[in-house]
Amino acid sequence: MTAVLSVVFAVCAAVSNALGTVLQRRAALIVPQSVGFRLGLMWDLLRTPVWLFGILGVVFAAVFQALALVTGPLAVVQPIFVLELPAALMISGLVFRRRMPALAWIWVACLVVGLGTALAAAAPGGGSLQPAVGLWLLALTSCGGAMVLLCASALRRPVGRARAVCLGLAAAIGYALTAALMKSATDTLDHEGVAAFFGAWQTYGFAAVGVCALFVLENAMQAGPLVASQPALTLGDALISLSLGVTLYNETVRAGWWLVPEIAGVALVALGAIGLSRLQMAPQEGGGEDVSPPAAPEPAPTASRSE
Repeated sequence: MTAVLSVVFAVCAAVSNALGTVLQRRAALIVPQSVGFRLGLMWDLLRTPVWLFGILGVVFAAVFQALALVTGPLAVVQPIFVLELPAALMISGLVFRRRMPALAWIWVACLVVGLGTALAAAAPGGGSLQPAVGLWLLALTSCGGAMVLLCASALRRPVGRARAVCLGLAAAIGYALTAALMKSATDTLDHEGVAAFFGAWQTYGFAAVGVCALFVLENAMQAGPLVASQPALTLGDALISLSLGVTLYNETVRAGWWLVPEIAGVALVALGAIGLSRLQMAPQEGGGEDVSPPAAPEPAPTASRSE
């Protein structure tokens, strides 16, 4: 029953986060654009109602994610966030008034079947409740260093897809690390109470890393089309979280001949994600035009997200 609840909460978190990300993307196209990182971007977004609704979606996603993590392994919960991609594609079709083509459902089926196959074959489980300090230092150093390098690489590139991919992947690393820290903090809350939760460094760690990841994601949304940043965000988050689950929490996955369906499932997920990212979405009849920034116009025909 606990495993079922974990999956249900993870799916709710993915859908809620998809809604939040699409609304944030909408807001990112409204506020003034910038070539480099701009702290004033957050102030501009705070004054944009659609962004606040997007953040509300992210808050609900965080609550569902915490419930999922406290009832299931990190290696199970975070890969389910791959479903955020088709969910955001459908939601963005409504928000940006574009029709979802029939081929999209084939790619969605590939992604869902692939995810189910990979998770069923891997059967992640077990693991420790709290990672050792040495493992935390290794995870924080490697993830933080990778984020810095990706952001530096993005700033050397012009506004466009390459820059959006770099920033989307950096945000994915941040969100995966946030989930790992959140799992530790929620376990402390579950076993030791509220006082211990607010006394644990992981609580402030996941809050700080989460804010940094959100800031990088907002810049990724302005750097290029959602179809560039979102697959990197969604797939990167799932794969990095799986790695952190195994290395940090000692969670186990099946090996041997099980690797065959696992690899096949991952391949289907990748096929579905790539297919979704390349889809053409036509404007609905009577639909309004999307708001595009002058420096990096959002290609009207491209499907996304779906981050």
